[in-house]
Parts: sequence; C-alpha cells; structure tokens
Amino acid sequence: EVEKIQIKITSLGLTESRITEDETIQQLFVECRLNNFLAEETPLSLPKPPSGQRIHYNYSTAINVDKEDNHAEREYLKSILLKPDLPADSLKFTVVSDPPEDEQDLECEDIGFAYVSLKEIFQKQRDIIEQDIDVFDSQDASAVIGKLTVTVEALNALCSVHEECKND
Repeated sequence: EVEKIQIKITSLGLTESRITEDETIQQLFVECRLNNFLAEETPLSLPKPPSGQRIHYNYSTAINVDKEDNHAEREYLKSILLKPDLPADSLKFTVVSDPPEDEQDLECEDIGFAYVSLKEIFQKQRDIIEQDIDVFDSQDASAVIGKLTVTVEALNALCSVHEECKND
C-alpha cells in the first residue's frame, strides 16, 4: 500500500470582510501546499459566495510519501516529528482570487491562508475529517475572513514515518 496524505477541500464560506466587499474579487480557488514540495490546486475557481453562504469544491488529492519514490517528502515528515520547533509543520491552504476573463492583466492574488498542523495530527493521533478551519486575511494575519472545510488524513503515514525514526 502506498503511504499517502489524503487531502480533501470540501467547501469555503466567507464572513463579512474586505474580501466580501471587494468587487474585483470574483472567482476563488484554493491551493494546498506541503512545505516546498508540492502544491495542488482545485481545478475550478468558483464564484465568490455571499457572506454566510458556501461554495463547494469537493476536491480530493493525495500526497504520496512512500520511501521508494518520495524520499524528500518523507524526510520532511521525519523532521516535523523529530524537531519540535520546526515552524513549517503545517499544510498550508491558500485562498486565491482568480481574475475574471476580461481582466487578464490582473494577477492571481492570495487573499487568505489556513493551516493544518501535521504535528498536531500526530500528537493527538487523530486525522482531521470534514473540519472547519479558520482562513486568515493575507493582509492581516489576526483577521479571520472565513472557514474552509477540509479533510486531512495523515495519521497512518505519520505513524509509519515515526516507526522508521525509531529504527534509524
């Protein structure tokens, strides 16, 4: 069985903020990143939901972390478990504004960030299943602009990596 971290981006809801009021922000997609290795994004950008409503991506992806083919990812997971002060121990989800077709001179813009700590999943011995996580404003890290519903199943892979650390 190939060891992997299973990720699902279910839906996104926004609270009243500069984001909901900004008319240049119309279409949103979500990117998920593991450190520097891997970035996956939802294939669709969806129309920005009004405050209090949600858009549904229902996008699933997997990060393979088996020894044979994904050595770098695996070493990174080891470092998360072995170095308690490693700051980058999270999967990072970025909500990105996709410029409208007729405004192609506009860039994609990161509008918010959300995080799932892999170390915490291991410490609590519990995957994250369909959980709402806070999305923080990219311009003000203390402001929550919405909720992203995600699933991150990483426990099996982390336990396997941990076993390996003990045997090294």
